[in-house]
Amino acid sequence: MNKIVLTIDGMMCGHCEAHVCDTLRKECDSKAKVSASHTTGLAEIITEEQPDIARLKAAVSETGYKVTDVKVEPYEKKKFSLFGNK
Repeated sequence: MNKIVLTIDGMMCGHCEAHVCDTLRKECDSKAKVSASHTTGLAEIITEEQPDIARLKAAVSETGYKVTDVKVEPYEKKKFSLFGNK
């Protein structure tokens, strides 16, 4: 799995977060988890497939926001156990 973190300039409220999330979901596979925060200026995508970063940046730019940084890193699902991690 991959974790993509985009630093986005221009998000000012919850509606901006929703707009960015909807835009990013359209560019990712259907199982992708997408979140955004206007307070931190970050959007995070967790997905099995590696999306096209240039397309993500272009889609966000078309909505009026600016992607200033992108970080891609491997992501491991956290395992939960009532009896501790074994």
